[in-house]
Amino acid sequence: MATEQFLKEGDLAPSFTAGVLGYESPEISLSDLRGRSVVLYFYPKDDTPGCTREACDFRDAFEVLKRAGVLVLGVSRDSLSSHEKFVSKYGLNFPLLSDPDGAICTAYGVLKEKNMYGRKSIGVERTTVVIGPDGTIRKVYPKVKVDGHVGAILGFLGLSAPQQ
Repeated sequence: MATEQFLKEGDLAPSFTAGVLGYESPEISLSDLRGRSVVLYFYPKDDTPGCTREACDFRDAFEVLKRAGVLVLGVSRDSLSSHEKFVSKYGLNFPLLSDPDGAICTAYGVLKEKNMYGRKSIGVERTTVVIGPDGTIRKVYPKVKVDGHVGAILGFLGLSAPQQ
């Protein structure tokens, strides 16, 4: 599998429709979100240590992002029932998209070959894409390291981190 960055700033964000938990309807389409900035973050698995820390960081920054008109959407290949447990356990306050067949992950180029203990598999590479109100990609964060990531996004958007 290629490791080069799939999408670039200025590209039109690939469209999608997906089942979603925590939104006003059971499905969401990127086209419905025109006019809003979107932080689309891809993560490997619900309720794992890094994914939980990242989700909780987005949860804690939710009000700052919401006031700025920014919608956060988490995307993984987990089912909606898995998302429901994850949301409930950690009090997540933003929508999670279910991409069980990997169509959105493929469109955004985040499915990568991983090697864990000598076993190769295809999985989601932690990636965040900031999409502008016009539907173009403003910023791509590939191979995300969780610590400080949400703060970097807030800085890119010109927003201040929430007070703890």
